[in-house]
Amino acid sequence: MRDFHKPGRSAVMALNGLCATSHPLAAQAAVDVLRNGGNAMDAAIAGAVILGQAEPAMTGLGGDLFALVSPAGGDEVIAVNGSGRAPAAASAEALRAAGHETVPPKSAFAVTVPGAVDAFCTMSERWGRLGLADSLAPAIRYMEDGIPVAPRVAFDWHHNWEALQGAARQHYLHGGAAPKVGEVFRLPGNAEVLRRVAAQGRDGYYTGEVAEDMCAALNAAGGLHTLEDFAATACTIGEPLSGSYKGRDLLEHPPNGQGVTAHLLLNILSNFDLAAMDPFGAERAHIEAEAAKLAYDARNRFLADPAYMTRLDHLKSPETAARLAALIDPGRAMASASSLSEEVHRETIYITVVDRDRMAVSLIYSIFNSFGSGIASEKFGILFQNRGAGFTLAEGHPNEMAGGKRPMHTIIPGMLCDGGRVTMPFGVMGGQYQPNGHARVLTNMIDYGMDPQAALDAPRSFAENGKLKLERGYREEVFAELAEKGHDIMVPEEPIGGAQAIYIHENGVLEGASDPRKDGCAIGY
Repeated sequence: MRDFHKPGRSAVMALNGLCATSHPLAAQAAVDVLRNGGNAMDAAIAGAVILGQAEPAMTGLGGDLFALVSPAGGDEVIAVNGSGRAPAAASAEALRAAGHETVPPKSAFAVTVPGAVDAFCTMSERWGRLGLADSLAPAIRYMEDGIPVAPRVAFDWHHNWEALQGAARQHYLHGGAAPKVGEVFRLPGNAEVLRRVAAQGRDGYYTGEVAEDMCAALNAAGGLHTLEDFAATACTIGEPLSGSYKGRDLLEHPPNGQGVTAHLLLNILSNFDLAAMDPFGAERAHIEAEAAKLAYDARNRFLADPAYMTRLDHLKSPETAARLAALIDPGRAMASASSLSEEVHRETIYITVVDRDRMAVSLIYSIFNSFGSGIASEKFGILFQNRGAGFTLAEGHPNEMAGGKRPMHTIIPGMLCDGGRVTMPFGVMGGQYQPNGHARVLTNMIDYGMDPQAALDAPRSFAENGKLKLERGYREEVFAELAEKGHDIMVPEEPIGGAQAIYIHENGVLEGASDPRKDGCAIGY
């Protein structure tokens, strides 16, 4: 239990349904859908689509998504891959010949065909109760009427608005500048797209005038996208990856997502007695940082579109983790693993909803970099992700860019299970941090006995690009001890990630937790 003398946030308890996400208006809309007879899928779609307007630097209709879905009345969990593919004409060889060592992140070459809208349509049809039009109606109203800019959203907008180019500046800036806290932001072009999707399904987005508007914008920016690429877009549905940590099962989305990296990291950490370490001390931060370097290095070597990937079993193997754990020196930092891309990704949204029948949805939805590629369509203002920057141009690598291929993705929804029962849909935002974030949240709960809200509140660290990032929540002596071990310490300007979770107690009580690093909250009824 937290110290009520200090600032903090209590968990939200409810019986009938609950949503946790990074913006309160999206969470409230999701709960309203539940109250009006919708299920968790209807509500998750409603909240997620609103977040494309409420947090436009993070996500939008030009983005991708992954979801884990646990239908009501059973223990089955289904993985939905709503990530798009490179256009058929995409070529790593052509970019290498043009002198590029990595995919230019603010170019049309980095734009894979957005997959989120197809996934929303598919999930609504397969698991929703009300229908797509009812799920999209709240977002249509907000996009027409406007949403006041929240404090964290204004912070992100102010620091990243220069990424916007061309038509995107008309749709996502006010008078050529980032909107300030409390200014009202509207997206009427996106509202019209949603009306067409509500009436026509996926064809309202992937064919006709909307697809033509998107193709024209990408082609004008030098892209190779065709209407055939858009029309062919389809999400895929499969099974999650299962791993365990100290008797608790963690379900992750399979590749091309990086969920297996969280399993590998937890397997490495299982070789150390974390519970004997100070949860906020230097020893734990050091071991976690070293384990993350090794897990991410393995990810960079092997993770790709599953059709091109051959080493998934190697990444899941406890023997692999044990060999990597043996490389960790408790007293000295190793060099960070080299990256195949210079891209640092921090921008995404996460939403989780559980309804009265205990359907659970864990959904993450993103445009990759802040404001994605910075390119938007002229008429409808659809802002494109730059997920293609997740490809490598290294010849022969399984994640080498190629036409029709999905890039390695950083966004990963999670679900915790106990004895086969889904107990906690959760997610951690923050791009590359996400597998480390999953491991941090679970070790906070399992090794240190924290409740979900405390596990999200706790200070974070992350080894990335040769630096060990420490949030200001760590004590001064921890900074000094880690520096003595050879870590190059920095305090990041932005907090490390954000997170949301809903714990489903055996007695049926829903416990919602929401990260104070974002503007959001958990709301139930």
